Amino acid sequence: MPSETPYEITPTTRYDDPYYRPTAVRQPVILPADVPPGIDWVTLPNGVRTLAYTHPAPTPSAPAAASQPIPAWAKATALLAPTVGGGIAAASIGLSYAAPGLIAMSQALWSAAALIVAAVIAVPVLLRTARRAVGSGGASGSSTHITQNITATGLFGRANGTINHR
Repeated sequence: MPSETPYEITPTTRYDDPYYRPTAVRQPVILPADVPPGIDWVTLPNGVRTLAYTHPAPTPSAPAAASQPIPAWAKATALLAPTVGGGIAAASIGLSYAAPGLIAMSQALWSAAALIVAAVIAVPVLLRTARRAVGSGGASGSSTHITQNITATGLFGRANGTINHR
């Protein structure tokens, strides 16, 4: 196929004459609603208005925030969180294994508490009944009364005392 065009193309307008205007140029009527997005009316340097592809105006993006160092308390908390969680998990596992023993110990403590309360009530009752039995039917029949008199003179004085057996 030959590279040269076999015919000559002649424009209908004469661009070499700046004052030449065709008498009737029919422009197509396009309503603004029919213009697709990305295409807009523009005015060329020679004054002709035409449709052209336009680049959308760049949206102003927020300035990139400068990275700030992580506070020390946040690092410490982040490092301690797994440790504390692991400790709680280990404690709960230990308590679940120790639960039967803890139940038995609590029952033993309740039994010991009941024994102590019974001893506190029973010992004085037994001593009182034993004293009455010895006092009423005992061999001596009388009891010894001991009195003691102590006297002292002054704040730091020497104390003197007497003991009486009756």
